[in-house]
Amino acid sequence: MSTAILTGPPVPGSSLDGDLRSLGFDVKVASGPDETGTLLAAVPAGERVAVVDPRFVGHLHALRLALTDPRFPAAAVPGALAAQSEARPALTRALTAPPAGGAAPATAPVGTAAPRSDTAPTAPAAPTQAAPAVRRDADDLPTVLADVLDAEGVPVHRPQLGTLVAAVPTDAEARHRARAAVAAVDDEAVRLRSAVKAHDGFFTTFFISPYSRYIARWCARRGLTPNQVTTASLLTALLAAGCAATGERGGYIAAGVLLLVSFVLDCTDGQLARYALRYSTMGAWLDATFDRAKEYSFYAGLALGAARGGDDVWTLALGAMVLMTCRHVVDFSFNEANHDATANTSPTAALSSRLDSVGWTVWVRRMIILPIGERWAMIAVLTAVTTPRIVFWALIAGCAFGACYTAAGRVLRSLTRKAKRTDRAAQALADLADTGPLGELVAKAGRRLAPPPLLPAVVGAALLIAVAWTQSVGSALTVLAALGYAVLAGLAVARPLKGALDWLVPPVLRAAEYTTVLILAARSEVPGAVPAAFGLVAAVAYHHYDTVYRIRGGTGAPPAWLVRTIGGHEGRTLLVTVLAALLVNRGTDFTLALTALAAAVALLVLVESIRFWVSSGAPAVHDEGETA
Repeated sequence: MSTAILTGPPVPGSSLDGDLRSLGFDVKVASGPDETGTLLAAVPAGERVAVVDPRFVGHLHALRLALTDPRFPAAAVPGALAAQSEARPALTRALTAPPAGGAAPATAPVGTAAPRSDTAPTAPAAPTQAAPAVRRDADDLPTVLADVLDAEGVPVHRPQLGTLVAAVPTDAEARHRARAAVAAVDDEAVRLRSAVKAHDGFFTTFFISPYSRYIARWCARRGLTPNQVTTASLLTALLAAGCAATGERGGYIAAGVLLLVSFVLDCTDGQLARYALRYSTMGAWLDATFDRAKEYSFYAGLALGAARGGDDVWTLALGAMVLMTCRHVVDFSFNEANHDATANTSPTAALSSRLDSVGWTVWVRRMIILPIGERWAMIAVLTAVTTPRIVFWALIAGCAFGACYTAAGRVLRSLTRKAKRTDRAAQALADLADTGPLGELVAKAGRRLAPPPLLPAVVGAALLIAVAWTQSVGSALTVLAALGYAVLAGLAVARPLKGALDWLVPPVLRAAEYTTVLILAARSEVPGAVPAAFGLVAAVAYHHYDTVYRIRGGTGAPPAWLVRTIGGHEGRTLLVTVLAALLVNRGTDFTLALTALAAAVALLVLVESIRFWVSSGAPAVHDEGETA
């Protein structure tokens, strides 16, 4: 239960008390700032509290946006302020500070939404001085308190209301106008529209969202949570993979239909989170990691189904997974490098913005990168009407083009902008690199002599992949190349990753590891080696996605002991080359070794990941993830 404190007696004819109770608040009435402070002090420290002006007139959804969004320490609209536990001390200080002379803090005009809109949770800054005193005769106390919190370093989120109304009328005529404005706008229609992601793909926007938002509302009214819908989407996709694994035409058709149903549910969970404002760090993680689990499980199902028909496409399945994962790492690294960069402008970015101002170019540019909506639609249709081999070749061709397009644009932006990257960005890129103990040792020893980071990363990756491709799988030269790669990869992270193109270091290292495993397994011609390599890459990819979402959630990378235990990217790559050299001529021993390694990595990263996300104290977030 949360507590809302009305800062004066209720206004006759107002439905405010009922609205607050419908949002889950226990309503208390105070006679003014002093009693508001007293009532606030009596509320248990861990509860959310709201301070609301009883004259408030506005839409219920405007109140919901200000008072129930879990992502922000404090949030406000005119006439209403909510504070979570981390903002409570500052709010208490503001209400209990002794009165002082002078003007009250400046307030936003009554009846209008303030222009500021924070989009990500920020930890409240420690106050540098005593909280400003709130005048006991202040008009619209919640808005004054919001300004006081801002002045003390506690960021107050002010949602953009658009056509929604939130006002504190001071006379009967203003109240009549405010109520007329409320009646003129359909609160529920606005809520449904805002449940849809602002920037989405063509397929999702025109073929899914027009009805999935109503499914989200249906789920909300029945008390279903976004995480439950996410889980239902995963189970549906796993069932689709099972149908594909039958290798029968009927199974392929059923698999295509179920994959589309899974995608509808995948859109619904995010829309439910926005509709009901039920955001959580764990929810963002589940949504992102389950997307990958669904897609890669379907790849495996297609490969199994093809094998039943005598067509071995495991190498194509693994290649598609490697390509997709490396493409995502490019996205993650670029975004983290520029997340909080200063002077972050470029002519290329300006050109992109101009192109987005022309309606049709927006949809073309979103479609050609084959985002998840278009990608899953293509996979579903081709699965139903063609063969797994055609599905994978179409997927690889489309994703390769999309990856080249986005990577080229980001390289151009990086070369033409004069961004100054922060220590936080450099640390995020270092965490994404996933360097193990061998690389750390090299980085420490070669810090003073290390070249620019991208050079050794590219040279090491190119050398390793070239040797693995041209030499026999059991060649000692491949092991030496892997050892050289480990040394060069260590030098690549010896310096802070703050250069214009240093965000490419993690994707290059990821491509080197995954591609080497793919080449060695495929060229070994050992029965079962490629499916085992598929499992290994899937386990490692999960670890890398988990790292991304820990960073995005503001909790930092996985613990150092985990990264060291699973060897880091350079340690795993070296180990696989050694296993290939020792076991490839001993039949299925190589397959067994890859399987054991995959199982060990999966067990370690899953146990630690589940432990962390279940017990995480990270602030609630809602990550939009890949364009649907």
